[in-house]
Amino acid sequence: MNVLTTIVALTPILAVLIFLVVLRIPATKAMPISYLVTVLLALVYWKVPAIQIAAATLEGIIIAISILYIVFGAILMLNTLKVSGAMDAIRAGFMDITPDRRIQVIIIAWLFGAFIEGAAGFGTPAAIGAPLLVALGFPPLAAVSLALMADSSPVSFGAVGTPIIVGINQGLRIGGSVAPIVQKYLKNQQFDDYLRAVGAQAVLIDLIIGTTIPLIMVMMLTRFFGRNKSWLEGLKVWRFALFAGFSFTMPAYLVATYLGPEFPSIFGGLIGLVIVVTAVKKGMFRPQEVWDFPKKEDWSNNWLGAFENQEEIQSDKKLSLPLAWTPYILVAIFLILTRLNFLPIKLWLNIFRIGWNNILGTEISTSFAPFYLPGTIFIVVVLITVFIHRLDKKQSIFVFSNSLKAMIGSAIALGTSVPLVRIFINSELNNAGLDSMPLELANTVSQLMGSSWPIIAPLIGSLGSFISGSATFSNMMFSLFQFSVADQIGADPKVVLSLQALGANAGNMICVLNVVAAASVVGLIGKEGSIIRLTLGPMLYFILLSGIIGQIIIYLL
Repeated sequence: MNVLTTIVALTPILAVLIFLVVLRIPATKAMPISYLVTVLLALVYWKVPAIQIAAATLEGIIIAISILYIVFGAILMLNTLKVSGAMDAIRAGFMDITPDRRIQVIIIAWLFGAFIEGAAGFGTPAAIGAPLLVALGFPPLAAVSLALMADSSPVSFGAVGTPIIVGINQGLRIGGSVAPIVQKYLKNQQFDDYLRAVGAQAVLIDLIIGTTIPLIMVMMLTRFFGRNKSWLEGLKVWRFALFAGFSFTMPAYLVATYLGPEFPSIFGGLIGLVIVVTAVKKGMFRPQEVWDFPKKEDWSNNWLGAFENQEEIQSDKKLSLPLAWTPYILVAIFLILTRLNFLPIKLWLNIFRIGWNNILGTEISTSFAPFYLPGTIFIVVVLITVFIHRLDKKQSIFVFSNSLKAMIGSAIALGTSVPLVRIFINSELNNAGLDSMPLELANTVSQLMGSSWPIIAPLIGSLGSFISGSATFSNMMFSLFQFSVADQIGADPKVVLSLQALGANAGNMICVLNVVAAASVVGLIGKEGSIIRLTLGPMLYFILLSGIIGQIIIYLL
């Protein structure tokens, strides 16, 4: 274990945290600086060839374009619904269900967000949920932070199970075949059955952790955005919050156990929505007093986004609630139809791809299917909305032009943060005789922890999500490593892999790519550090409790 090597491998992560969180430098400045630091370290200490760094940078730019496409679609949809008057109708509809902000955030961010995560993934829940919360009257900083906190437990089965059926699946393979160490452990068990068992184990642990996340969310809401800055005002809805948490986690557990990893988040979110909204209407577990934000003039400037004072051309037509919700319903339907493997739509949409194979002659390749990305669905739904909500030409031009203007800051931040990540990950090709930076970090931690590894396993998963922006990629990057460590210490690899998946979920709360993308949608570019400071605590709670429960399970086994 080389201490200097560990410090150097940590530096790109520390640079992001120091510049964004500690020094509060906007991502538009912090990420270019962090990128340059990473390039310098990769060249000088890791001895990564310059051509490899250039290729990784180009790969990152291509990936950033795909993320920006999704962000643009989300902003475009938000602006369209604001101009058409749909957001006013949706706001009024939620006020009829309950004016209590604590309950509203659970319904939208936790349950509706879980459904969207199950259908689409790729940070889509925050891109949809955060602006919806803003439209209901939430401060943008609260909306984004809470949407990111909620997008944790459902991520195990996001995008129709991709983190398990692609992430862990590919992560346990070498050259397309199941790794020998894994095959030896499986014996006669089918690999697909093993993946299902890992998913079921993850959600079993999450029955405890995930069920408490809505309570953590409302306590954060009342403490940091309430008039009285009180944890207790959030704790007062503990029965409702735990009920809502369990309304997602239990259906998700049953689906994961008996149907597999494709649909737990979709069904968990939908079933939870029906149960919880029905309970709210019947007054079950609902507190007598209604909690709301202070008056808007008393809000901190740090809570506000750049869109707060944006000029709008709003329709004077009053939309019915079903018509106002139609765009969201269409997004949900289209997301599900385009993600189901037994339908040909997914195959059709993936035929046309944009990318670059063997970039600059290296082994680095990347591509994306623009028609398959959620951004295309957003744009298609916007075009339908322009027609059904009857926006005129002036309103339509206004929506598109304002949405494009909002992308400038996001392009700078994502255009440097994603290349940073790709250099970090692709650093395995070097002349210093080292593993990639993330694997060097993981090796160091495993040597330090020994038999206590299960406590740390979720941290490695969260590290993967933080640096890559994807739970799926975290699972691909670290699953075989986690399996090997479990085998070395005599722990059940299934439990350790489930902890990897749970940690990858938690990393979504703070990963720079998700934070920048979600902040962009509500005009919070420049306040990414404030978002991470709020989500860091819940993220640490998630991984610490996961690790403790995992350690207890392995001890009992």
